[in-house]
Amino acid sequence: MQHARFPVYFIPHGGGPWPFMEFPKDAAGRGPWDELRDFLSGLDAEIGRRPKAVLVVSGHWETEPVPTLSTAPKPPMLFDYYNFPPHTYELSYPASSSPELAARARQLLSDAGIASAEDPARGFDHGVFIPFMLIYPDADVPITMISLKNTLDVESHVAIGKALEPLRDEDVLIIGSGMSYHNMRKFRTAEPEHVAEAVRFDDWLTQAVSTKDPSEREARLAGWQDNPDARACHVPDHDHLVPLFVAAGAAGSDAGRQILRATVLGKPYSAYRFG
Repeated sequence: MQHARFPVYFIPHGGGPWPFMEFPKDAAGRGPWDELRDFLSGLDAEIGRRPKAVLVVSGHWETEPVPTLSTAPKPPMLFDYYNFPPHTYELSYPASSSPELAARARQLLSDAGIASAEDPARGFDHGVFIPFMLIYPDADVPITMISLKNTLDVESHVAIGKALEPLRDEDVLIIGSGMSYHNMRKFRTAEPEHVAEAVRFDDWLTQAVSTKDPSEREARLAGWQDNPDARACHVPDHDHLVPLFVAAGAAGSDAGRQILRATVLGKPYSAYRFG
């Protein structure tokens, strides 16, 4: 039976090992990441069926000069966060990867004239294992990773996504894992002027992602730095936004729609679904 093609997602992965830490509650008894926890825990049901495998592009893996596919059959844990409680360095997510998916992705990239490489040792960084411990808590879906190029430019990452689009018809789920807001210098503040910047940028980004014409959507995303609030929301760099560019490329003719808008200290961050 031929299934409909899978959608493509851009999801926020939050800050560090947040699901495994205690945070102060507000007057309603909610913590700062509860909206994200609920969203990620419900994503399996939102998708509607299990993929054969997942291809994840995380804002925490950059390579030079070409995109790289992970090929370790059982990726180790990569604890790429710092100064957190000791128990957060003992987490385990024993999902397998799919070397077959890595090979297929490399072939598609090659067919599109995009060189690639593979890494047999790359482990799950927290942009992967943190959200997927909530999405697929039993670690029963194979996960293969693809890196960002360290150029972090829009055009080549949209092109990577376009090359990988056929995977959606091959029972593969493509997910970009990052943050639409990622200013680590002001992450824990609630300065009114900065909150206003973050709100305006999130509104603009959602409008860009929702653009129906793929060429126009790509052009709008390519000019993201022209938005007067953009750089205030991505400091010191925009690595957490780049997975969205890959997702937008893999979306093809499917317009995006916002499926989550949550806040941390007043600053919004979003998740998007294409298709």
